[in-house]
Amino acid sequence: MPLPQAFSQFPFPRVRGAAAAGAALLLFSAAPSAGATIEPFETVTVDPTGYVASDGTLTLSGTYRCLGGNGPVFVSSSLQQGRNGVRKGVGGTSAVCDGADHTWTNTDKAEPGRYLPGPARAEATITELSGRDLPLPGFHAVRQQDITLVEG
Repeated sequence: MPLPQAFSQFPFPRVRGAAAAGAALLLFSAAPSAGATIEPFETVTVDPTGYVASDGTLTLSGTYRCLGGNGPVFVSSSLQQGRNGVRKGVGGTSAVCDGADHTWTNTDKAEPGRYLPGPARAEATITELSGRDLPLPGFHAVRQQDITLVEG
């Protein structure tokens, strides 16, 4: 079988063969086995249902998994409702980055009537603050998704 054009640039047949074999090894070692799924190790999810109380209290929740954490790590969340709605931060939770799955729940208060039961867009982010003099944010995972707000 002839070598692909990319390997013809090597002047010696052995080098061409070694380059082709190396490329094939990389290709097949990176490919998952049949039926396997690749799951990112650092993840954050948002539950499909959020809650809004009559006094404006908002509650969002989900799960997260992260590694490392040299500085403080948080799961923050935000909510947007309506086509041109303003995004509002909904609390923050300290995170434990030990590689295990954890749950998070964030609550905050908006002006009553600002958010109503119905469709909304939520975002959750795992953020780590690190740095000696001026802590800067580093992001482990971000998730945006449509949710449904229900009264509660």
